[in-house]
Amino acid sequence: MKKFTKVSRVVATLAVAAIALTGCAANGSNGSGDTKAVKIGATFPVLDAFLQKVADGITAEAKAKGATVDIVAADNKVDTQLSQVENFVSQKVDAIIVIAVDTSAAGPMTDAAKAANIPLVYVNRNPGQKGVPYVGSQSLVSGTLEMEQLAKLAGGKGNVVVMEGEVTNEAALDRTKGCNDVVAKNPGMKVVKTGVANWDRAQGQALMENWLQSGVAFTVVCANNDEMALGAINALKAAGKKLGAGGILVGGVDANADALVSMEAGELATTVFQDASGQGAGGVDAALDLIAGKTVADYVDVPYQLVTLDNIADFKG
Repeated sequence: MKKFTKVSRVVATLAVAAIALTGCAANGSNGSGDTKAVKIGATFPVLDAFLQKVADGITAEAKAKGATVDIVAADNKVDTQLSQVENFVSQKVDAIIVIAVDTSAAGPMTDAAKAANIPLVYVNRNPGQKGVPYVGSQSLVSGTLEMEQLAKLAGGKGNVVVMEGEVTNEAALDRTKGCNDVVAKNPGMKVVKTGVANWDRAQGQALMENWLQSGVAFTVVCANNDEMALGAINALKAAGKKLGAGGILVGGVDANADALVSMEAGELATTVFQDASGQGAGGVDAALDLIAGKTVADYVDVPYQLVTLDNIADFKG
């Protein structure tokens, strides 16, 4: 896996020397033989540890293809993100990439881009906007892979608690469905609690502390992402609970650096790799294809991969 230089946590602008992109309609001569670089605007909900990697992928691919990209973050506010898209429209960027704050509220952003005839690509979170490409991964697959591994490690038995991300996002809903579907196939397992921790480590820790204080009995934690899983582990360790084989099994999604360290320490039982950089790069490639007048599939898959101690080395670096 390749690392890329970090961009700002709020606004990042990558200035790259103007390089012609063959076939791109947005490129043109200024009369002196020079060409204009394609400009892409990208808006994120926030630039947390995972989404920063998506941003890094966008940055690196744009640089490699001779484009200029302006990356902004919306502080998890729907209205702010819509304003950012409208600003990109007024700036007459050549394409827009969106990682939606709320996938159920993406319509106005789609309408704004379409009205201006500016190519739009959604990345990482799928709002299911008709006629707009989505580059990312099938969230149901990640929840399924995670829970299948947890069920295998648990011998198909045990009470399960599920930690959800923001329930306005399809990723949280589909990953939770994946957890629930696998549990339903194992007669010895049962989901006893589901709670929301909004993708956040501190909220995951607080949620787990509440469950422990309430006395709920469980042996498996199926978290929608690694950050919540790591928060749960913090709370479990503070409470003196045994983790791993013979104790509580905790799973997550993303395979971030902290999660891999936790796995090797015998704390996190499993995670599922989500190729953040690949999603970002794929979003840029889709945008450039649209600018060039090419057809892009409605769904461009960037596959999930289950991480185990046998293959963990493949996801480091």
